[in-house]
Amino acid sequence: MNKRSKSKAHPDKHAAYDFDAERDPKDRLKKKHYEKALEKLQVELVKAQEWVKLQGTRLVVLFEGRDGAGKGSTIKRISERLNPRGCRIVALNKPSDTEQTQWYFQRYVAHLPSAGEIVLMDRSWYNRAGVERVMGFCTDEQYHEFLRSAPEFERMLIRSGIHLLKYWFSVSYEEQGRRFEKRLKQRDKRWKFSPMDIEARKHWFDYSKARDAMMAATDIPEAPWYVVSSDDKRRAHLNCISHLLSVGDYQEVPHKKIKLPERDDKETYVNNLRGERRFIPEPY
Repeated sequence: MNKRSKSKAHPDKHAAYDFDAERDPKDRLKKKHYEKALEKLQVELVKAQEWVKLQGTRLVVLFEGRDGAGKGSTIKRISERLNPRGCRIVALNKPSDTEQTQWYFQRYVAHLPSAGEIVLMDRSWYNRAGVERVMGFCTDEQYHEFLRSAPEFERMLIRSGIHLLKYWFSVSYEEQGRRFEKRLKQRDKRWKFSPMDIEARKHWFDYSKARDAMMAATDIPEAPWYVVSSDDKRRAHLNCISHLLSVGDYQEVPHKKIKLPERDDKETYVNNLRGERRFIPEPY
């Protein structure tokens, strides 16, 4: 059951700026059900990728949202069973000095897919409407120009034959805080936390306003925004994958039955590998 938080720090008078409602932490999908459903969906993703390759489709999927919203883990679940030769994950660092002098969309164009390829973007050109806007990394003129240009840029991509999907992962203030605390306590997750995450917490409602303005300007019929409720990561993974599979028609590509050949034993061979090569230790 969804419910809106009424914490003292962020009372309901701010709710007009924020549609990130918290899911009851007790209402989480059980691991057993999650893994069973995920396995079925990942099989369908493999079928869809084979169809994309056969048809020469070019697919770009954008994953946007606040830090800790579950974008990266969803991308991982989508890509982990796919053929990496036909599915790329793009997660760009901040622009270099040279890139800052280029047309804003230029560095993203270089990562667009070829025929039969899927590109999953962990953040995208929408950085300008989010972190750059809130943290003052771009000018007002650059920001407003982006809001005018982004819809035209995306229409141009679509006219060229690229299929574009845009997902916004919506996480509540409370759940984001729990995930950040977990990152800080676990050594293998500490790298995920950055100084920018602290600033993002302080500017929560500024990010909400920036998101609302971004969606108002760029939620176009040709490339609409789809919101993924992500307080429950397991549900977010399944719901996003299910939707991704539903928006395009694909068919299972038939495979020829393959019979493995027998080894050619006409010539004798003595395996001397162990005596001449270095094997790694086997502590497990």
